[in-house]
Formats: sequence, structure tokens, C-alpha cells
Amino acid sequence: MSTLAGRILPHPILTLFLTVVWILLQNDFSAGMAVFGLILGIIIPAVTAAWWPDRPRGIKLGKFILYFFLVVWDIIVANVQVAWIVLTRPNSKLRPCWVVVPLELRTPEAIAILAGTITLTPGTVTADLSSEGHSLLVHALDAESPDEVRDQIKDRYERRLKEIFA
Repeated sequence: MSTLAGRILPHPILTLFLTVVWILLQNDFSAGMAVFGLILGIIIPAVTAAWWPDRPRGIKLGKFILYFFLVVWDIIVANVQVAWIVLTRPNSKLRPCWVVVPLELRTPEAIAILAGTITLTPGTVTADLSSEGHSLLVHALDAESPDEVRDQIKDRYERRLKEIFA
């Protein structure tokens, strides 16, 4: 990418994402809204580029799209599971637990996506990131075993994020 193009579009994926989100938030597609969304998509990343000096390069967009759909599916399934738990199980039968998830991820963007994924999935919430950034503290609403929760997070989400941000 040339220097001029890099300055105009320092985060092309973020530009596209912001443009699409703006159009969706307007709930009305028009050329004017698309152009304004594109303007926002160019200005916001350009203004914030100074705070992204070590942004990841070479993100695998295809794998990221698959990850997105996996997370959406998991959110839908978890909503049904949590609703079932809340409606059918008394509080005394819940098995909440705290889980420490050691991280192999090192890029802040990948860790933030993992923490957000965990929090967006009903029944779990990311409560803390260790000071060195090597583990997440996660609360699960109902789990048979903390190890099972940890292993599922590492296999289902972290492994895929390592491939995306490799």
C-alpha cells in the first residue's frame, strides 16, 4: 500500500465496517447515507490511526467472516439455553463458576475480540484481563466444570482467532 493510500485508509476493514454500521443504524439505505457513512469510515480511522501503531497485518478476512457467523450462531443457541435454564431451574440448582482462561493470543485486537465474544454469548461474561494480558477471568452462569468452560473457549474461539490474526 502506498504512503498516500495508507494515510487515507489506515484501516480499510474498519472503514468498511463503519460504513456498513452507519447504514444499518440509519435503517434506511440511500446514496446520501452511504456516502456519509463512507466519509465517517474514512475520517474516524484516520483520526485514530495514531493510537493503532502496531495494528495487525494480514488478517484473514474469510476466516474472520466464518468466525463472525460462528459467534452469531453461538449467541442464538446460548440465548435459548439461558432462557431454558432461567425458566426451568431454581437458583439453588445453578452451578455458577469463575474460570481463568490462559491466553496464547498476544495481539490486543484479538484479545479484545475474544473477550467481547465471551461477553456477548449469554451465560458467560469476561470479568477481567490479567495485568500482563496472559489470561482472562470469565464468569459462567451454569457449568458442570470450569475446565470444560475453559477448554470450550480455547478450542471454539481462541484457536480460530489465532488463525485469523496469524
